[in-house]
Amino acid sequence: MVFTTSQLTVAEYFAGIGLVRMGLQPFDWKVVFANDISPKKLEMYQDFFPDAKEHYKVDDIFKLNPAEIPRTTLATCSFPCVDLSLAGNMNGIINGNHSSAFWGFINVLKAQGDSAPPLVMVENVPGWLHSNNGKDFRMTVQALNELGYFCDVFVLDALRFTPQSRLRVFLIGSKFVDSETSPDLILNRPKSLLSEHLKKSIEANRDLRWFYNELPEPPSLNKNGLSNIVERLDGADKRWWSQAETDRHLAMMSGLHRDRVEKLKNKAEISYRTFYRRRRVGMQRAEVRNDDLSGCLRTAVGGSGKQFLLEMGAGNLKMRAMTPREYARLQGVPDGCNISTNGVQALTGFGDAVCVPAISWISKNVLNPLAERLLLHPVGLLFHERQSQTR
Repeated sequence: MVFTTSQLTVAEYFAGIGLVRMGLQPFDWKVVFANDISPKKLEMYQDFFPDAKEHYKVDDIFKLNPAEIPRTTLATCSFPCVDLSLAGNMNGIINGNHSSAFWGFINVLKAQGDSAPPLVMVENVPGWLHSNNGKDFRMTVQALNELGYFCDVFVLDALRFTPQSRLRVFLIGSKFVDSETSPDLILNRPKSLLSEHLKKSIEANRDLRWFYNELPEPPSLNKNGLSNIVERLDGADKRWWSQAETDRHLAMMSGLHRDRVEKLKNKAEISYRTFYRRRRVGMQRAEVRNDDLSGCLRTAVGGSGKQFLLEMGAGNLKMRAMTPREYARLQGVPDGCNISTNGVQALTGFGDAVCVPAISWISKNVLNPLAERLLLHPVGLLFHERQSQTR
């Protein structure tokens, strides 16, 4: 039987602004259902995908009617990270007001029964592995196991595709595997796909149901590239801060960071660096990266969420907030994609999203090969026959 791309359908949960879809589409995946609780995220999603209103439902995931969700091959789940992140509150997926939305996803899959997607991809921050002393990650895998999914897991850093340091954990679930495999296969993966925290998490959960995907080495880590994504603004552009505001932030730097800035300021060539505002020992500090890279983008809510830019050289120094287009480039979004929103809304949308080329790499090396094997599986054939009947 010939594999056809019409069978590559996706239900996208916690869809946000659609960067998962953007990463999957080049590999012939078609999103037929998307859900998020934020109307503002839908606004940005529509910029990228004009057909959004046909399938994007703005609602609390716990209020979705599973019977109204189309049968798909894949379900993606980028559930909220607030309660798992070190930058958040670490309340976990049981007590957290945000990350507990994961259970809404599980409820949908459970209600769908035999109609549930045979493949799932769950993504979140590294804190997921050790929040609640590792119990949150275990409960996640257990919940999927109980629904019939065998699980594989790896880490992938956006820094392998764009000049942004952004490590994420990806959990792949499949209902149709030939046999359960030893977690030792996962533990023997290249270091590029296996952090120390992930090793410990797998070792602590050997009793769960795992399967293994053969994965190639991802591209090498970027060593620079921030300068390539910076929008070149005219010196008179009002987005540059006033001298008083610039001086205020220079005063917030420790001696180490101030010296770093002064050295680059006095060089002949122009350099760019990013910095965050942080609370350190009861005071606010401006902390500057020591490389031509961006730190991890975050939601632009609160004093430490935004990332700022320094332009230095030839005796001059300027500062400003990073622009939505710069955030988009750091997430691998092509310049041809329209961004009609601005300010905090746009920065939060990109900061709360995934890196597009990282998703494409996963699609090429994991999801598409799994979908092709699925079609050759007897139960998978039956699933696709039923899927065709419901379209």
